[in-house]
Amino acid sequence: MNTVTLRANMAESESLETVTEHERILQEIESTDTACVGPTLRSVYDDQPNAHKRFMEKLDARIRNHDREIEKMCNFHHQGFVDAITELLKVRADAEKLMGQVSDTNRRLQDAGREVTAQTEEVIRCRIQQRNMATTVEKLQLCIPVLEMYSKLKEQLESKRYYSALKTMEQLENIYIPRVSQYRFCQIMAETLPKLREEIKEISMSDLKDFLESIRKHSDKIGETAMRQAQQHRTFNSAVQKQVTLSCAKPLYGLNSRTPLNHNGLSAEATDEEEMDEEVLTAQDLVDFSPVYRCLHIYTVLGDRETFENYYRKQRKKQARLVLQPQSNMHETVEGYRKYFNQIVGFFVVEDHILHATQGLVTRAFTDELWNMALSKIIAVLRTHSSYCSDPDLVLELKNLIVIFADTLQGYGFPVNRLFDLLFEVRDQYNETLLKKWALVFRDIFEQDNYSPIPVENEEEYKSVVSRFPFHDAEIEKQQFPKKLPMSQSVPQIYAQVKEFIYASLKFSESLHRSSTEIDDMLRKSTNLLLTRTLSSCLQNLIKKPHIGLTELVQIIINTTHLEHACKYLEDFITNITNVSPETVHTTRLYGLSTFKDARHAAEGEIYTKLNQKIDEFIQLADYEWGMSESDGRASGYLMDLINFLRSTFQVFTHLPNNNNDHAAMSGKVAQTACMSACKHLATSLMQMLLDTELKQISMGAIQQFNLDVMQCELFASSEPVPGFQGDTLQLAFIDLRQVQTSLQT
Repeated sequence: MNTVTLRANMAESESLETVTEHERILQEIESTDTACVGPTLRSVYDDQPNAHKRFMEKLDARIRNHDREIEKMCNFHHQGFVDAITELLKVRADAEKLMGQVSDTNRRLQDAGREVTAQTEEVIRCRIQQRNMATTVEKLQLCIPVLEMYSKLKEQLESKRYYSALKTMEQLENIYIPRVSQYRFCQIMAETLPKLREEIKEISMSDLKDFLESIRKHSDKIGETAMRQAQQHRTFNSAVQKQVTLSCAKPLYGLNSRTPLNHNGLSAEATDEEEMDEEVLTAQDLVDFSPVYRCLHIYTVLGDRETFENYYRKQRKKQARLVLQPQSNMHETVEGYRKYFNQIVGFFVVEDHILHATQGLVTRAFTDELWNMALSKIIAVLRTHSSYCSDPDLVLELKNLIVIFADTLQGYGFPVNRLFDLLFEVRDQYNETLLKKWALVFRDIFEQDNYSPIPVENEEEYKSVVSRFPFHDAEIEKQQFPKKLPMSQSVPQIYAQVKEFIYASLKFSESLHRSSTEIDDMLRKSTNLLLTRTLSSCLQNLIKKPHIGLTELVQIIINTTHLEHACKYLEDFITNITNVSPETVHTTRLYGLSTFKDARHAAEGEIYTKLNQKIDEFIQLADYEWGMSESDGRASGYLMDLINFLRSTFQVFTHLPNNNNDHAAMSGKVAQTACMSACKHLATSLMQMLLDTELKQISMGAIQQFNLDVMQCELFASSEPVPGFQGDTLQLAFIDLRQVQTSLQT
């Protein structure tokens, strides 16, 4: 019983659970979307066996229940539905009529709207175009400045305005291209700009190379222009200074030159050059420096200025070395020196302009380094080439060029003291060439001289001589014409040439920026060299020449005496030129006195020598017969000829200057010395004949003949052939000979 009951309860319990589950499933089916019903229905079959039958039963019961409800609802609303259908049937006709009207209205509306639609579409299309155009204009407004700047860049490149082109590139890169960088043409443009920069660098560097080549070719013209201007300024300033210092009575020649002055006190050369000065271009007008400025600015903008500076300085150093190389034959003509100086001046004028026109391209230290290097080379070159110069006119022109060269570069701020120091060396070279030239002049004068007193036929000839030589002799002036001056023609010529030498030496001293005292000292020293070395050497050589006889030697003594007296006039001549008083402490004296004294002593010695040589020639004619039985009764013929020669010779000494006591004493001493020397030499020669070792014996007749000859010698000595001997002084020359001869007789 209990078991049945239990089972019944369990069955009932399971039945309730199944019913509950089926209700749930049905609720899900009713509430769930049909697409999701599958899983719900599957759960029915997944349940207990035969559960789906019970579910179907349950489903049928639910359907029936819903059908009943529908039926109830339909019954409830049936009358209203019928009424509605009736109303709808009534409205059908009105609806059809309305439908027709609506269709007609729609048709007419469509017809009317079709045109509006077309116009609307046109408006829309125009609006779109307008919007696109506005957008395009906006974009073009951004692009046009870029294109304009790029076009401007192209124009600047074509017109070679590279610095402006670089500025334009900078604006394009920093301002304009970033605004429209999304466009392809801007990207291409941005990629092109670096290439253009490199192209500009190459072009500007090429222009710089052309410029450097151009100034190398034009340095000569630039230097010529600069030196011409410096010379004109120097000449004008010198002429103005002379005009200020000249007194009212203007001389024909300037104080320190022989350039004739015109009516206003300026030299004709200065006046001409002053007029030409206005027509001369400046050195900067001859060269276009824009390539340097342009290239400098370009490299500065590109941030590569240091490279440009190094390149420029390196190239200019190379050009400096080329400019400083002289031509091998430069010393042959002044044009060679002028071209050399012009090129150097042109080089440094350009560098000075670059120094002041640019900032830092070249520095003062760089130009000073270049100048010091150049100065050492210039001095070495000038020392070498000037030593080859043998023409004093060429050396003088070289000096003038060096002065103008130094003045020109000094005007540009370059130190030139070493050049002026070099001029002292060149001055020595100039003096040497002058001395050589005047040595030839003196030699020609001596060769052309007839060594006889100057004859003057009238007053005009006399004045002509004394105007060229300071000769004053009261006794000669009192004599009637025609008359003779004691010196020969070479004396006034020598005096005039010494003055010409002083003028020539003075020319070198001009424009050396030296004081009058220094110039005076230089003139006196060079004149001393002329007198003591050149003229003295010429006189010594003249005296030693074999064709110069005793008469010529006597005339040379006379000439040197007058030249000696003229030395004080030469000193006055130098004083008048330099305006330096001879009483100045450091004033150098002329050494002409010693020169002419030495020459005179040499001439005197040569007189003694030639007299002795002539005596020897006569002695060689002696032909004693030492074994003769008796004498000829008269002196030997060779001895009489010798005595006659000596008498005529000593007559020449009467022409020696004796217009005052000093000269008389001097001339007497020369004559007495010559006479005494001749007598002693004659006595010695005769003595040697008697004492000859080869002479074995002498006959009495030979002794008597020799005695006659000795007596003639003693008679000659006692006849006072030269006045001034005291007592038997001259006869004492034969005393030893007389004693030997006497001893032979006994």
